[in-house]
Parts: sequence; C-alpha cells; structure tokens
Amino acid sequence: MVLSKIASESDVSVHSTFASRYVRASLPRFKMPENSIPKEAAYQIINDELMLDGNPRLNLASFVTTWMEPECDKLIMASINKNYVDMDEYPVTTELQNRCVNMIASLFHAPLGDGEAAVGVGTVGSSEAIMLAGLAFKRNWQNKMKALGKPTDKPNIVTGANVQVCWEKFARYFEVELKEVKLMEGYYVMDPVKAVEMVDENTICVAAILGSTLNGEFEDVKLLNDLLVEKNKQTGWDTPIHVDAASGGFIAPFLYPELEWDFRLPLVKSINVSGHKYGLVYAGIGWCIWRSKEDLPDELIFHINYLGADQPTFTLNFSKGSSQVIAQYYQLIRLGFEGYKNVMENCRENAMVLKEGLEKTGRFNIVSKDKGVPLVAFSLKDSSIHTEFEVSDILRRFGWIVPAYTMPPDAQHITVLRVVIREDFSRTLAERLINDIKKVLHELDTLPSRVTAKLTGSEEMTSENNGKTVKKTTIEVQREITAAWKKILLDKKTNGVC
Repeated sequence: MVLSKIASESDVSVHSTFASRYVRASLPRFKMPENSIPKEAAYQIINDELMLDGNPRLNLASFVTTWMEPECDKLIMASINKNYVDMDEYPVTTELQNRCVNMIASLFHAPLGDGEAAVGVGTVGSSEAIMLAGLAFKRNWQNKMKALGKPTDKPNIVTGANVQVCWEKFARYFEVELKEVKLMEGYYVMDPVKAVEMVDENTICVAAILGSTLNGEFEDVKLLNDLLVEKNKQTGWDTPIHVDAASGGFIAPFLYPELEWDFRLPLVKSINVSGHKYGLVYAGIGWCIWRSKEDLPDELIFHINYLGADQPTFTLNFSKGSSQVIAQYYQLIRLGFEGYKNVMENCRENAMVLKEGLEKTGRFNIVSKDKGVPLVAFSLKDSSIHTEFEVSDILRRFGWIVPAYTMPPDAQHITVLRVVIREDFSRTLAERLINDIKKVLHELDTLPSRVTAKLTGSEEMTSENNGKTVKKTTIEVQREITAAWKKILLDKKTNGVC
C-alpha cells in the first residue's frame, strides 16, 4: 500500500475527450461522483489515463512476471471471482495449493517420508511469507527461553544490510531487533563469518538471501550453516537459518542443482519463494515452506468453521483471490522441471549477452555475478562528470525503465544500474538495450554535467580541517554528487509515495 497525496490542488477533475459523448460534466478526481455514468465512459476514462503508465515488458527494474501464456490467462479470468479462503466452497482450489506446496517442498529437498505431506502455505508474496516465517521463529524462541526461565523481551535477527525492506518491516512491526552485517565495496552480500559473530542467545534466526535484490548474488548458505553448527555446539544454542529465496528459489534448483542452500542443510528451517518472480506467475503469489511440523508452532495456526468445515489458517490477511494459486499450479505442471530449466537457462544466456555488450563499451564495471539471479548490475567506471542516475533518466526517453540506486552501508558511495532479465526479455531486446545505452552515453558526452558543474571549483570540493583547506577524497566527492543527483530526481517527483 502507498500513502496517497493529491498531485495538484488546482486539477481536481477528470476530463476525457471520448467520454464526453456520454458525460458532459467533468468528474471529481478525489471524491466519489454524485451520479452514475455509462460503463463505456468509465472504461474510456480509466483506459486513457492508464496509457501513460510505463510498458511492463520494458520495466527492467522489476523481478515480477509480466507475461503468461493465453491459456493460463483464461484460467485466471475464470477463477477471478473465487475467494481462496473459502476452502469448503472451493475444495479443488485448496487441493491445488496443497499440490503446489508439496511440489515446491520437494524441489527444496524437504525431508519428507513416504506419504508425508509438506508443511507450507501460499501467501500474497514473499513479504507475507517472511512475516509468517519470522513469527514462527520468534514464537519458537520465546517458548524455548520461557522453558529456561530466561527473559523474552529482546529478540533479534541477524541479516545482511542488503536485505529487502520487508525484513525491516517485520523487525519494526513485531518488535525484533534487526542486526545487520554491513557491506563493503566489492562485497555486496552478507559475510557469513561476521553474521555468526553477531549471533547471541537472543537471536531467533539468521536470514540468508538467495539472490540479493541489489546484484542478484547468492549468499553462501552452506558456509553459514557450517559456521553456525560449530557455534551452536560451543554455546549450547540451536540458532536456526531462514533462507529468503524470493528471487533465487526458482532458479538455483534448475541452474545450480549441486548448490547446497536448502533443506539439505540441517539448520535451514524455513524457506520463502516468490511465485510471481521466477515462479513465472503474475504478481500476487508467494510461498513459505517449513522443514517439518515442529518448526511451525501449533499456537500460530487458527481454526475456523464459519465457512463450513473446520479450516486451519496461518496468514496475515484473510480473503484473497484464487487466481494466482491456480496459475502457479498451471506453470508447475505445464513446464515441469525441463521447462523451468529451459526458461532459466535462456534468461542466463540473455544476461550474458547484455553483460558482454556493456563490457565492450569500456565504460562500465559489472557488479553482478555470473552465478546468481539472471540480472546485470553495473556502474560507470568514471562518474565524475555524469552519473548512473543520468543514464537511468535518459533511458526513459527510449521507453526503458532501468533503476539507479545507491548501495546500503557501508558501500553507500557506490551507485548501480540494474537490468533484471525475465522470461519475456529476448535477446533482440537485449541487443536493442545495448544500442540505446550507447546512444545515451554519446549524448551525455556532449553535455555538461548537471551536478558536478555546481561542485567543481567551489568550496564544496574542499573542507576545513584545523583551519586548513583540504581537498576532499574521491569517495567524499562521489557521495556529494550522488546526494545532489538524488535531490534533483526527488524534486522532479509530484506524487509522495512510500
């Protein structure tokens, strides 16, 4: 959800040329109109405004799926009016979710016996899945500490500073301290050694990221597991691991099957994955899988019967659509292991085409790794005159949405551009993007700097130190340039969102 804000105090009505055939008066923009309008007019008004949205296929900022097969689109539309939570009314939909949970658990090597059902739940995305996993860890830790007669008021989670914002939300909403391992230049994921050093008896879990949002890199979950096993032996604790596989959970099993990151490691107790990312489903579906029933406390599961039969539920929300669950099942049986592997290999190959094209320009450093989520994160070798934010800004003129952002502490002086390679990003589009980036670079070479011109030769390039004028370091200048450019972009925004 976003916090809304009126864009313009003067522009308080909606106008539509075509809708004027049906509606002669303007509609209020921020209040419900007094009278009804024809369905054709309502459609045209909304359709006209939506034309100004970006093209989802060219939104290279997002990991979220933007294309599915027409047959799946039909299934989605046919089930769009089904409320998933009404399990007694829609038992087949519930059965499809259970099948998905078991398929994904098997993919993640959950230690299930013959005929044993997997423990997991469908969610609206990885954010909800992480909240549920975190609550399970917190409750298990509380129960353990109470049994030992110890206080339960200071739980913490150890993560890297590269975690997605949903981890910060969990920590703030559910009163858990977030202990972050700082990043450093050239190393943009959590260091397992430093993470284990930060673990104490109040640590409810260590969260590892399989596919960092920043550069797609997989964290070393096996090394983390091995180090934590040793610490647990020395201390008598049993600190577990959660793997945030939102992006990488549907990649690693197909591209790197030998990589040990999942339930093959004994301390991994739960895993979340986004079905709407590389699970290849439209936005609105995630999954949380637990190693066993013992890892999900019974007291967190609610039982209801006012929709018919007794129904167990463990979610943050209640009502939600069934379409995405059905779409996930479609993809799992439609593609199978072979199909997912082919899609992921194709994405990886297209990422390599883009990476090689960027390297040939001689203007960029590649920040992403070859082994990880199929994306390309890169930064300018020389950002003293023009910045990554300018590259991102000008690329929008060509229709491309390529984000520029600064790294978290202690690498916040590094600015990066990122292109996410999804199933619908073809090699032709990759080659076109490379050509457009070359055009952007050529245009920037002919322009004066919009930021450094204000700084060069001014007092901002120097600082006072004991009465002496000292020239600022390259990192200090880079931080000022980044901050100034971010201010330019923020000043251009008209809608306040968060």
